[in-house]
Amino acid sequence: MIDRFYVLLAMLLFGIMPLSGCQQRPPPKTRLEQLQVMVSIAPQKYFVERIGNGYVTVSMMVPPGAEPHTFEPKPAQLKALSHSSAYMRMRIDFESAWMDKIQAANPRMLVVDTTQGIQRMPTIAGYQEKGKIHTDKGENLDPHIWLSPPLVKVQARTIANALMQLDAKHKQVYQANLERFVADIDTLDADIRKSLQGVKHRKFIVFHPSWGYFARDYTLEMIPIQVGGQEPSAAELGALITKAKQEGIKVVFAEPEFSTQSADTIAREIGGEVLLLNPLSPDWLNNLRTVANTFTKVLNQGRRIQKSEVRSQESPYTLHPAHHYSPLTPQLLLSNYQPL
Repeated sequence: MIDRFYVLLAMLLFGIMPLSGCQQRPPPKTRLEQLQVMVSIAPQKYFVERIGNGYVTVSMMVPPGAEPHTFEPKPAQLKALSHSSAYMRMRIDFESAWMDKIQAANPRMLVVDTTQGIQRMPTIAGYQEKGKIHTDKGENLDPHIWLSPPLVKVQARTIANALMQLDAKHKQVYQANLERFVADIDTLDADIRKSLQGVKHRKFIVFHPSWGYFARDYTLEMIPIQVGGQEPSAAELGALITKAKQEGIKVVFAEPEFSTQSADTIAREIGGEVLLLNPLSPDWLNNLRTVANTFTKVLNQGRRIQKSEVRSQESPYTLHPAHHYSPLTPQLLLSNYQPL
């Protein structure tokens, strides 16, 4: 009897216990053990964290509220690159100006061009010069590829390949995370197409031309106020006001990182509102869903006005471009938006 007890005890200790131990999942890696990855903007941070979940620590160059086109990294940020395994670049303006210093801060760091495999659109001139392309400086290619769900899928695969290269033993984890992320993007893309499919109007006015890829993906037409980083002239502003009245546009979109003075002026002249869209939200997936819902509401309102009506309602700003109005139109956050 006693012998049987010891046999059973030995089986428990040396048989079942090791078996249950084999079934336990390995503990998550600590922060020090994780890959250190630097990105430029918040949406990229979201992408890398979705794919490297649990195995990657992501830092960001451009802080919330900063403007990525003109951003200048601080010395402490360049110093922090010495601990990074990779830098995920997106060919935003500041990267081109600082890339030599970024690479010099850590020559062993893998620099990943997440635009590879993507044909970027040329930067288009303003409304009055529609169809013309800027050729004065730089690449003159639209960098806002993170606002296109189909293009984000391409970026996600590039990011996943880089993480697998750096951390091959967790390749299956990165692949599984990539597949889940791509599935979420496909669902988002389908939802946006369904939401915008039947909108009455396809044109919208926005201060900074961030939404060109989004407009192309979903057959909308973006009319930018700012072109080439420059505020519009009086004549250009007048043309935008006339265009907005012709199209029955009652909402002007702006962004938190930029002045809303021009958007406020146009909104005042058309009797409309200014709404803020955030292209740099850290919650990329939910933000694009909210943006699509907002576009659906806005583009389903208003009507196209005949040119004769516009002539009879010309604004004093259009007739007297030297006269300036102070911005009076309130800025409405998306959460406060009510259809006009």
